[in-house]
Amino acid sequence: MSDTPSKVAPATGAKTHTRSPLAPDRFPDLPAIDGVRFAAGAAGVKYKNRVDVMIAEIAPGSTIAGVFTRSATRSAAVLDCQSKLPQVTSDAGFGIVVNSGNANTFTGMRGVTDVALITKAAAGVLDLPASHIFTSSTGVIGEPLPAQKITDALPGIAAALDGAAVEPAARAIMTTDTFPKGAVATCEIDGTPVTIMGFAKGSGMIAPDMATMLGYIFTDAAVTQPALQEMLSATNQISFNAVTVDSDTSTSDTVLLAATGRAGNTPLTGPDQTFQTALQTVMQDLAHQIVRDGEGATKFVEVRVSGAVTDADARKVASAIANSPLVKTAIAGEDPNWGRIVMAVGKSGAQADRDRLTIRFGDILVAEQGWVADSYSEEAGASYMQNAELLIDVDLGLGPGGATMWTCDLTHGYIQINADYRS
Repeated sequence: MSDTPSKVAPATGAKTHTRSPLAPDRFPDLPAIDGVRFAAGAAGVKYKNRVDVMIAEIAPGSTIAGVFTRSATRSAAVLDCQSKLPQVTSDAGFGIVVNSGNANTFTGMRGVTDVALITKAAAGVLDLPASHIFTSSTGVIGEPLPAQKITDALPGIAAALDGAAVEPAARAIMTTDTFPKGAVATCEIDGTPVTIMGFAKGSGMIAPDMATMLGYIFTDAAVTQPALQEMLSATNQISFNAVTVDSDTSTSDTVLLAATGRAGNTPLTGPDQTFQTALQTVMQDLAHQIVRDGEGATKFVEVRVSGAVTDADARKVASAIANSPLVKTAIAGEDPNWGRIVMAVGKSGAQADRDRLTIRFGDILVAEQGWVADSYSEEAGASYMQNAELLIDVDLGLGPGGATMWTCDLTHGYIQINADYRS
């Protein structure tokens, strides 16, 4: 971790945000994926001279899968992606176009028209059918998207397509993010080396509901579309769907996974444990980075629940703790107020028994058998809370159910960022 927070380079007219103290030291070295090229450029969607549009070009013969927000007010881009995904084939390639600065959400039929304009322009630039172009938009809700700026910029941006241009693409999709987020994992399928890499954005308006914010993942493995979709959906539940910053689900949440087949392995036609484990590594890494970049965050928190009657009950408890403003503000103040954990368990709606409940902060036993543990001291709890990474461990003592979620603290910085987000 970097000890000294730095400033993100501002665009003209853009606000600066202090780099998260939980950020990695640098963007990882992400290898090129055979069959995928990237480019990024400035279209002036919201700010002048800010790189705000990303293009990914995916070769013919590839397959693609996706998960999306279930928000009732999801964006025109999400609706367009959802309508296309069941119909695409691998005969042609694919294109992904993402803009930051404007979410193109709650913009009526204008939003639908703007998506069509962008997909048509991108299709022409990439020589693909418009039905194979997927778009995402992230930023302010309720303002018309200046689609013409994007379509005018696409030819120039696409001219720079390069398999190595991953970091610029990751930076182009940032909004209040303080650092670009990337991850990579490798594995072998029947002796054939396979690589999975991806990048994501997210900092605020983060709560899991099918997918969280924007993520784009690429692999050179050969995987049929149904198998790719099944593995993405399953892995999403324990990665992007297991993080929360502020309990607010975005209207634009999209995660796309493309497989080019260039590694040369025998195509996977169903779930493969080796591949899925590597995919989980990438997706959980990206999801954790989103939490580490939570707006105003200073603490990374794992909430681990066991002993529930069912996994669903464990998830309810983990979510209640991870989303509780009282828990999150106590963590921000480094206050070991374990009574707030008790409160969150009780309000969760899951089955619980006071006298079977056990609470730990890391390895510190805090409460058990309906009362504070004899061995617990406030000094030990307060000392533990000074750590940048924390574990809240709750055992309900009722059954085999378990769940894990990741969250961050809630600080004054969150208020400052969101109070002037549109200004």
